[in-house]
Amino acid sequence: MSWDTPLADRVLNLKPSPTLAVDAKAKALKAQGVDIVNLSAGEPDFDTPDHIKDAAIKAIREGFTKYTPVGGIAELKDAIINKMSSQYGLDYEPEQVLVSTGGKQGLYNVIQAIVNPGDEVIVPVPYWVSYPAIIELAGGVPVFLPSEAGNNFAIDLDELTRLVNHKTKMMILNSPSNPTGAVYDTDILKGVAALAVEKGFYVITDDIYDEIRFDGKSPENPASVLPEAKEHVIVANGVSKTYAMTGWRIGYLAGPSPVIKAATKIQSQSTSNANSIAQKAAAAALSGPRDCIETMVKAFKERRDYIVERLNGMEGVSCPMPQGAFYVFPDMSSLIGTKAGGKDIESSLDLADYLLEEAKIACVPGIAFGDDRFIRFSYATDKAVIEEGMNRLEDALKNLEK
Repeated sequence: MSWDTPLADRVLNLKPSPTLAVDAKAKALKAQGVDIVNLSAGEPDFDTPDHIKDAAIKAIREGFTKYTPVGGIAELKDAIINKMSSQYGLDYEPEQVLVSTGGKQGLYNVIQAIVNPGDEVIVPVPYWVSYPAIIELAGGVPVFLPSEAGNNFAIDLDELTRLVNHKTKMMILNSPSNPTGAVYDTDILKGVAALAVEKGFYVITDDIYDEIRFDGKSPENPASVLPEAKEHVIVANGVSKTYAMTGWRIGYLAGPSPVIKAATKIQSQSTSNANSIAQKAAAAALSGPRDCIETMVKAFKERRDYIVERLNGMEGVSCPMPQGAFYVFPDMSSLIGTKAGGKDIESSLDLADYLLEEAKIACVPGIAFGDDRFIRFSYATDKAVIEEGMNRLEDALKNLEK
């Protein structure tokens, strides 16, 4: 080891989050006065609802500014338990719930608690960018399960079964999905749950977008559709997306007592409790009025319909219809191999760079999510911004040379 870089291998091999990197680059250009249309960030443009802010202000005025129990305050745990019961039909005790500093920390804690070096974790592709990195930080091995846009990115249960072996410790699901917006149907969720029970592995169901879906159906996950699989399922969720509370940093886990106890122990030696004031706000969010959710989902659906129509009207672009979340993931592979001003477009990263530099559109290359054929655009922004972005995109694509 050179003393010039006395760092751990896990850090040297760790890749930064591509989505945050793109967002930071776009914001830096915007700060310089460049007119950037930012369609990269996974952050609702709506403000946090007033009743949630009021709960935080009340907590501050009442002096609720001290440490809390590591796993979260009783009021918030009760609100989480009520949500899981009313929406999923799943019953949990307080010791089966852990409140963390954002959904990402919850995922990190539980994977650290379960995965040993060499254990395999099955990850459907496309995947949220942080899943492989979090697995690798635990010494685990991500095993990727491909999917196709033509099949709505559905999981092939036969292929999944072939991937499972004695090293398989866990599988991660995300529905509705970031980046695709796809929602797994009930049969797929049942199939995954049944296989987890049969083969003896855990399933993390990342339900962070669970209420942002456009089919009018209630949220569901492997445990809710196959209750006998509950001891194999860890639910990961939070308030960031549904309540426009990204900066409040409150996520949570619900699952088998031994797993949650272990994840809580890890949190106790890293961050301790999540922010006390934000916990009060999250409790108000989960137990308060729901009209704010309906307003946001209605707006997201209108934006989705518009952006999908625009994308599918562009030559060389094919965009499946998302069923939830606030992303589109169009196939732009036919544009790979083109040129832009003498520069070869050889990957989704090249295409994303071209769009940022020439069209002043910020988006995320598909390679960040494990599939180089695609580009992710977020429609969690004003419709006028989306319209301008699509106008710029259409013009930019016309300038590409075969």
